Amino acid sequence: MLLTYVDESYTDRWYWIGALLVPDSVAIPLSTALDEVMTDAAKAYGTDRAVELHGYDLFQGRAAWSGVPPRARIAVYNAALKAIGTYDVTIILRGVDRHGLVKRYGLTRPAHEVVLSHLLERVDGYAAMRDELALVIADEVDNPATHRSDLTRYRVDGTGGYRSRRLNRIVDTLHFAPSYASRLVQAADLVTFLFRRMASGARVEPRELTTNQRLWSWVEARRYHSWCWHPTGRPMHEGPA
Repeated sequence: MLLTYVDESYTDRWYWIGALLVPDSVAIPLSTALDEVMTDAAKAYGTDRAVELHGYDLFQGRAAWSGVPPRARIAVYNAALKAIGTYDVTIILRGVDRHGLVKRYGLTRPAHEVVLSHLLERVDGYAAMRDELALVIADEVDNPATHRSDLTRYRVDGTGGYRSRRLNRIVDTLHFAPSYASRLVQAADLVTFLFRRMASGARVEPRELTTNQRLWSWVEARRYHSWCWHPTGRPMHEGPA
């Protein structure tokens, strides 16, 4: 069984959803490793070891990380990604240009719905390739019943679009959990947030670019697929260089 942890990261322009596919035998060791990252952080920086590993808060020094110096926050992010990359996990990421989506479809196609369907196609395909089943656990979102209903429809009618697929490797329903309660949902957040920052093409200072690349290097080997859809026809972007 592939336990598939899902979280999103977005700006006004870009909407990304990432999946961290974790073999059931890896789930507890990886969760424990991330707990140990926070135990070390608590000893070194005085944070509560139960604090959530949240990409935005770590990068921006928000919430529980507001009093922690930037270098220390990056060290925690680095340790967490190193832990994630140590294990036999798989990363799948999908994105969309929200401006292009509105231009082509108006306000009738929510970005989350579009990107989630693309992501689930790839998760289902990867699980089939591995002769596995996937159970999807996502961070809490608005209208969870709608997304569960969508999954039911995808099983019967397919996902639609240019590579429509009937999802027969994703078992049960979509499960939603608060990110603060799951280290593995937090792991999906860390990966997706950093990837979105790198893939958006925003100009950053050379020092930040170097830091981002160093952080991402821990998990790059685990990236199986990444793609951003540009509905107005611009070239699709497959990830950071």
